[in-house]
Amino acid sequence: MALRPDDIVRLHLGKLWLAGLKLELPVHGFLVKHPGGAGLVDTGYGNNTELIKEYRAVAAPVASALAEHGISPIDIRWVINSHLHFDHAGQNAIFPHAPLYVQRGEHQRIHEENYTIAEWLDYAGARYELLEGETEIVPGVRVITTPGHTPGHQSIVVETTSGPSVIVGDACWTVDHFEGTAPPAGSMEDMKLWRQSVDKLHRQRPSAVHFCHDPRTWKPAVTASRPPDA
Repeated sequence: MALRPDDIVRLHLGKLWLAGLKLELPVHGFLVKHPGGAGLVDTGYGNNTELIKEYRAVAAPVASALAEHGISPIDIRWVINSHLHFDHAGQNAIFPHAPLYVQRGEHQRIHEENYTIAEWLDYAGARYELLEGETEIVPGVRVITTPGHTPGHQSIVVETTSGPSVIVGDACWTVDHFEGTAPPAGSMEDMKLWRQSVDKLHRQRPSAVHFCHDPRTWKPAVTASRPPDA
């Protein structure tokens, strides 16, 4: 099954400030308009913690972001978390009816000290579906493992009529990191695995790459056809 490229819709879920890098980053999730029912990749973050104050974070309710596209939380049939850091899974509880797809190794770290905000993730009724590697979630949508930022990180590949479209989570923060024109940014737990994961993303031969902390979409350069020799 192949979706249209514009069936992948960027959601604006707020912004945060990284004091160490003196950098403000947007926070994005992605609505996937699948014929079998809408899905969501990453849910942004919640409110009212010291961590939010530390990051000067300004949250946007995911329900409001979905409403801008005529979607209600109850319309979401499935949620994929690229990983469980606070800015990617903080509003999971808005979707009590939906399965939450995450790698098993990532889920095991919920209660690890200083890893995430456990109360946003470990709540009554949470419906986690724990994955072991590459998995098809629904026809045309699959996850691939992309460790480095975290050991259990996963990225999402959506088959479209233009070719594979990849939602990378934090496997790459920006277009520049994907292209290799900027040094690695962010906390990478394992640089060797991170570089291997970036290579793996390129091997998908994507027609588009979507980022959770960059409003730009990467697309391959179009090379003009060489005119025939005279």
